[in-house]
Amino acid sequence: MSRQGGELVVKIVLFVLLSGVFVFLGFFAGLIVSISGGAIFYAPLVLIATAVGVLFLAFFLFLPARHRRKLYISMLAIVVLGGLTTAGYEIREAYHHRIPVVSDQEVNMEPYRPFGDTGKLALLPEPSDLTLTKDLPRMDGATALYPLYAAFAQAVYPRQEYDLYQSEVMVNTTPVAYKNLIEGQADIIFVAAPSEGQKAAARKQGKELKFTPIGREAFVFFVNASNPVSGLTTEQIRGIYSGEITRWSDVGGGGGSIRAFQRPEDSGSQSMLVRVMDGRELAKPPKEDVESGMGGIISRTADYRNYKNALGYTFLFYATEMVRNGNIRLLSIDGVKPERATIASGEYPLAAEFYAVTAGSDNPNVEKLIDWILSPQGQSLVEQTGYTPLFP
Repeated sequence: MSRQGGELVVKIVLFVLLSGVFVFLGFFAGLIVSISGGAIFYAPLVLIATAVGVLFLAFFLFLPARHRRKLYISMLAIVVLGGLTTAGYEIREAYHHRIPVVSDQEVNMEPYRPFGDTGKLALLPEPSDLTLTKDLPRMDGATALYPLYAAFAQAVYPRQEYDLYQSEVMVNTTPVAYKNLIEGQADIIFVAAPSEGQKAAARKQGKELKFTPIGREAFVFFVNASNPVSGLTTEQIRGIYSGEITRWSDVGGGGGSIRAFQRPEDSGSQSMLVRVMDGRELAKPPKEDVESGMGGIISRTADYRNYKNALGYTFLFYATEMVRNGNIRLLSIDGVKPERATIASGEYPLAAEFYAVTAGSDNPNVEKLIDWILSPQGQSLVEQTGYTPLFP
């Protein structure tokens, strides 16, 4: 073999070995950034960087030395371009994360714990007609209803510390509360009506859900405070969330597309939206974040983020008392504002009952507690908390 042929073989072997190192490091780096939440931008960037590195190695090894200056300049240009792209992405992300979010996770539930003496819970002006000292029903429920059933516990249960997640007065999201009830980890939960999936899960476990209405609440839609739209009709909401109406100008607003957020499946507000849709299929929601891991990429429904063109929904008490975000404005529905008076009168079209839900607990005090909640004292706490009682 000639000297030239020998050098070529060495270069080929060296290229194969170094390329393998590049690919291995690129795969490992891509895996790390994907697990760390960078699957959308940084994983493709790592893939591109790996490919560029392999190409650079090939050109470096096989191009004549006189062309290497151009190769270095080209490589420098690619690095600068990659740096500028990354900087642009990070600036955009920083701006994105400055936009306020409305989500269950942003509310600090600690001040609402029973006997916390923070002044957050409604109080009875007289001793409770019901006092429980043992066999305390295990409560759970939706985030927005925790201040209410924590007030029930403070009126009826003994004074002690109730952990937010492991006690007789827990607070979880609606899906977790239904799961705990069906699996026997809770005796009574305080939630909105269930989704079809939650009903099916109960049937599968042979559990019969019993729903006792204990109050009423408005299901509300809201926009960025700068949005000129002040109200929508029920039919317009169905059109927006089915994907038939896509621009604010179609409903009396300015320009721009409507970014109609949705909540996770089986959450109380999402189940309510499904009922509002009255059989019409929901359009695919925007995806705010991508969670990734060894099992692949899982897209989740976004929490509401207050973009100028956003549309979101929740329940009135949660929006006005727990979050109190001055950058959003509640919308009138069918010309009626969501207020206590319009909920009580039945004028507001999207008011709904919320429930104390049981599934056949053998705790002897469950029915006593529900009867007391429906009594004047219990209904007084419903009203004082900020909900609309069944019996004013």
